[in-house]
Amino acid sequence: MRYNVHKLLLTILFGVGVLSVMASVKKLEVTSPSGGIKVEFFLQGKGEAAYRVLYNAKPVIETSTLGFDFQGEPSIKEGLAITSSAITEFNETWEMPWGEQLKVVNHYKQLKVTLAEKAGKKRTFSLVFRVFDDGIGFRYEFPKQASMGKVVITDENTQFKLTGNHLVWWQPGDWDIYEHLYNTTRFTDIDAISKRNHPNLAQTYIPENAVNTPVTMKTDDGVYLSFHEAALYNYAGITLKVDTTNLMMQSELVGNSKNIKVVTATPFNTPWRTIQITDRAGELIESKLILNLNEPNKLGDVSYVKPTKYVGIWWEMHLGKASWDMASGKHGATTENAKKYIDFAAKNNIHGLLVEGWNAGWEHWIGFEDREGVFDFVTPYPDYDINEVIRYGKEKGVALIMHHETSAATQTYDKQLDTAFAFMQKLDVHAVKTGYVGKILPKGEYHHGQYMVNHYQRVLDMGAKYKVAINAHEPIMATGIRRTYPNFIAREGLRGQEFNAWASDGGNMPEHLTIVPFTRMLAGPIDYTPGIFDIKLKPWKPNNQVNNTLAQQLALYVVLYSPVQMAADLPENYEGNPAFQFIRDVAVDWQESKVLNGEIGDYVTIARKERNGNRWFVGSVTDENARTLTINLDFLDAGKKYTATVYADGKDADWDKNPISFKIENFTVDSSSVLNLNLAPGGGAAISIVPVK
Repeated sequence: MRYNVHKLLLTILFGVGVLSVMASVKKLEVTSPSGGIKVEFFLQGKGEAAYRVLYNAKPVIETSTLGFDFQGEPSIKEGLAITSSAITEFNETWEMPWGEQLKVVNHYKQLKVTLAEKAGKKRTFSLVFRVFDDGIGFRYEFPKQASMGKVVITDENTQFKLTGNHLVWWQPGDWDIYEHLYNTTRFTDIDAISKRNHPNLAQTYIPENAVNTPVTMKTDDGVYLSFHEAALYNYAGITLKVDTTNLMMQSELVGNSKNIKVVTATPFNTPWRTIQITDRAGELIESKLILNLNEPNKLGDVSYVKPTKYVGIWWEMHLGKASWDMASGKHGATTENAKKYIDFAAKNNIHGLLVEGWNAGWEHWIGFEDREGVFDFVTPYPDYDINEVIRYGKEKGVALIMHHETSAATQTYDKQLDTAFAFMQKLDVHAVKTGYVGKILPKGEYHHGQYMVNHYQRVLDMGAKYKVAINAHEPIMATGIRRTYPNFIAREGLRGQEFNAWASDGGNMPEHLTIVPFTRMLAGPIDYTPGIFDIKLKPWKPNNQVNNTLAQQLALYVVLYSPVQMAADLPENYEGNPAFQFIRDVAVDWQESKVLNGEIGDYVTIARKERNGNRWFVGSVTDENARTLTINLDFLDAGKKYTATVYADGKDADWDKNPISFKIENFTVDSSSVLNLNLAPGGGAAISIVPVK
């Protein structure tokens, strides 16, 4: 049932005089369907809106206030009155066209509170709280009103008052990039300012002590909290300003050089502010709260979105074997090289090819102030015959993935969007990787501000028009809009594999990939580009390496969710290696997913069942510490036998000393079986589980 009895009771209540009744209300409450989470809303002091959140009858968010500051208008802060409220319940099960699982339960109770100023402009708005069994989302809804037309928001003052000095996994509140390593500290030790001026980032701006979201915490009572946002449209991305003295976070919207955060007009809604709440770390990953706070698919048929594995002319550029530009004399994106990758993909059950550096302009793409007009997205270099590459790929069953690097020159890309996407449609290309390396043009804007949120949306809309799926790099953080726009298949939005090839700080240390599943991955699919077998990067990068074992690189295909997974290494590094069989076999689209174990920053094990099939795949990764993990296979169908092929760290494996040591073992298993996984330092295990015929 969509609505429960509360709606009927409140309707009767309104009929006997809503204003007089609501004036006497001291506190409004709503609980999750199972009753484990409760939100309290009330007015305090001089009529200031406030809320609390309780989990299992204990506060997890103490009294926190809500409000706005505007340019040229009085703030919304005090002098509010409750004019109405309603509690409803909603319960549905919907299907993902692609994703971590097929069916998603969307069950919540909702409290909608309408508020109005008692004096002055008498502006009105509603606060809507949706309470799920795994967390909450709330947002502000402003109706059209004569006293509030166009608005310029200079601050959204949404508070999150913590109940203690929690352990926090955080990265700085950078307005331009999410490519910082995560830090693990107590809340009072968060120091984002010290992360400024990172030597390996093309752009970065950290104006104050704030954190990016998702940011995840663990209380001393063992409760996990993760803060993010959902359904971000025509608004600024959020960071959370940290008050270490008062154990408080407050929303700090990403603005521009004019200190403007959002320009909009009534009616408008803010994004949902989300808090996932659980006492098991793995449930953070299993939660679909952020997706459920988004509207259903509005595109209809998205059969052109094809979850796939792909190869690409990419890693050789990061290694220095080839270049993006042609003038260097070692251009990677040639017709001959593309065909070599197509042949390799076709032989190995891989159906996508990404070619970077195919279009003219790479000689002037980065390190210049004037980058507008550098790229167009229809003109190949002379040594790249795009029509022949597409023809050859189709013959071999390998589809081209287009590449659009904009060098953050957004006005150039905006002007060419229709032409560029029409060109893809003409070529029968249905996927593109976009990129925004560098400081945003026009100057004064940032990657995570309202200007770019709207730009990314225009690209997504153009993709829908021409039936093209988008994989965005240097993006705005995912907020679940892939439910509404299923052509948004993946994003970067984290410190990816390429840092291992050239970063001066040692690359991504083993702990990184045991934090990412509980932080960045909660936002949405990640294009991390796993699968590096030449761990020491010889002979190309003698001073860099990948800081995982080969077995962990396999496990990442399961642990780090994406519907597009790259076999990122050079083809010659896979040839003759039996471990490559796992990459050939592993699925990319899933019927269901289960987190078997996990502690943030230590280890995690995830099992996924392929969609439209009966195979399961398991990935397990650890940090710099060796450990033995025991997993139960009770997720398998009872009464059936399976062959489990385990790709494990060798006895002497170590992420630094001996990263390529691995072993392959086969076992006959069923739903009662238990496997012991011995993970080396920085290691992992990947398992394919196939029904016995």
